[in-house]
Amino acid sequence: MKMLLGCFLCLLVLLGWMSGFVESGTLHLDSCSVSVHTHELRKYYSAIRTNAIEGNSDIGVKLLDKKLIKDVQEGQTCCFLRLVLRFYVERVFSNYASSQPTQQRCTSALANAFVSIRRDIHKCHCQCAEETQRTIDSLHAEFDKLVIDSAAQKAMGELDTVLEWLEAQKTHT
Repeated sequence: MKMLLGCFLCLLVLLGWMSGFVESGTLHLDSCSVSVHTHELRKYYSAIRTNAIEGNSDIGVKLLDKKLIKDVQEGQTCCFLRLVLRFYVERVFSNYASSQPTQQRCTSALANAFVSIRRDIHKCHCQCAEETQRTIDSLHAEFDKLVIDSAAQKAMGELDTVLEWLEAQKTHT
């Protein structure tokens, strides 16, 4: 019995220690909250980041300006994130290609994580203001100015901006 209890306590300590590596957090999106594992997103993105940035030949074009993301209106974080996730799921991940299997798996894992977060956000019933919709429309317009493969490559290279914004919205649990 003592041995069983000792094993159980060791397991609890190990799980508590390991939870620091999983790092989940709650995104506070206006009146809604969503759990997101930004550490996992970062891990997958770091595996493809160099390739995404190196393949970016459209240096003068910026799809996701950090100022644009930081200036999201009060009460629009839920809507903004929902629309950005939609953009990445429907336009970027579906057109981004890598010849390396490891990077393909990481891109797939990122896409699946975005789909999961998006599904959770749909439960929030976010309301979008006209200005937020215009902001996302301008993102689509810049994306459409580029050849689709180059546009997807550029958006993947700028995913770091989205991840930084997500981390800024998050509180740790």
